[in-house]
Amino acid sequence: MLFTDSIAALSSGHLPSGVAIVRISGPHVRFALETISGTLPKPRQAHYGALHRSDGELIDHGLTLFFPGPRSFTGEDCGEFQVHGGRAVVASLLTEIGKLPGFRQADAGEFTKRAFLNGKMDLLEAEALADLINAETEAQRQFAVMNSGGAQSELYLGWRKRLIHARAMIEAEMDFADEADVPGSASSQVWADVRLLVDEIHSHVDGYSKAEMIRDGFDVVILGAPNAGKSSLLNALLQREAAIVTDEPGTTRDLVEAVLDLNGLKVRITDTAGLREPVGKVEAIGIERAKERAKSADLVLFLEDMSEPGKLNPPSGVSAVAIGTKLDRYQPSSAQVHYDLMISTETGQGIDDLLNIIGERAAGSVGRRGDILPSRLRHVELLKDAQSYLGAALSASDRMLELKAENLRLASDRIGRLSGAVDVEDLLDVIFSQFCIGK
Repeated sequence: MLFTDSIAALSSGHLPSGVAIVRISGPHVRFALETISGTLPKPRQAHYGALHRSDGELIDHGLTLFFPGPRSFTGEDCGEFQVHGGRAVVASLLTEIGKLPGFRQADAGEFTKRAFLNGKMDLLEAEALADLINAETEAQRQFAVMNSGGAQSELYLGWRKRLIHARAMIEAEMDFADEADVPGSASSQVWADVRLLVDEIHSHVDGYSKAEMIRDGFDVVILGAPNAGKSSLLNALLQREAAIVTDEPGTTRDLVEAVLDLNGLKVRITDTAGLREPVGKVEAIGIERAKERAKSADLVLFLEDMSEPGKLNPPSGVSAVAIGTKLDRYQPSSAQVHYDLMISTETGQGIDDLLNIIGERAAGSVGRRGDILPSRLRHVELLKDAQSYLGAALSASDRMLELKAENLRLASDRIGRLSGAVDVEDLLDVIFSQFCIGK
């Protein structure tokens, strides 16, 4: 796709920094490189030299690179200026580029959008690139790398090819029903494969919860009575003071959330208000939020002060670990109280065991790493639409081949929209606006 304008943006991290990279792309890149650096570098070879403004004043000394299209990230001429990462340096360079004819500041995700429109990647790979940039854990990185390498695209492309083949066979049956070289068994083979495909899509869609967990995190909620040691446990798990700890009951009145990286998986830990009869409106709201939060948790850590057992019952309907706290103060009694684990946040006893339990539960919920999963809600919605059309095709009468073929077409259209193989113009602004400027 031919663009008449050129774009520029800072593509490296926050300023100030040791080095800043300013990226440019479009039909005016060669002119910009020659004007500011005084020469057009050899393709894909760094050139070091002075960078000047139009009035001859020195901006900085740095590296200049040239990537001629179509062998570039965007598919058109691209360039980079690598300069010292001072705010004034970068501002002066971007201002100078902006003065050149045909240049403007890039919109969010516009470099990647141009790469998509120029056929350098499909929508699935573009979305995976955004996930890779935002990856915080090893599991998120692995998931994004797999998809950016085309694993999702290959799966959906294979499904679409099977549907196109099925539709071709059904239309051939309609057009040449009287011909001997169109065997009747072809139709039964087509519908057998469509039924198999429905099952494959259904199983794939079911994996979205795992993809959500990789991206958003395994959700752990700490629950218990006031002064059971909830905030102390949160601080011990994080190894920092994330929550206020006092002897006064009801100190925590709202949800306090923090994030852990356990064995490469993102885990969200939420401290909650102590469960008791509230003494005020604010605390009552906090307790209600704690109960609601626990209902949606992947795992509840139910804490009880072992010196005062039996005050509360563990929540029902959720996966929970019963934990006895304040082990350093515990005096065994004749009463038999059973816990899954006993800990002390003062001495650290049992904390490593608890981290292992959380890590194992999280890994078990996510399942095998390397599985191809739908990574966006839009993927799930399109796949469910495809499922619906395939179901309609299977349930239609064998005498209504036109209707069956049309439902196959609609199903393949929805799968094509996943990668952008079918017109998705209405989605582009939404997808690429999620990128940062310069990408």
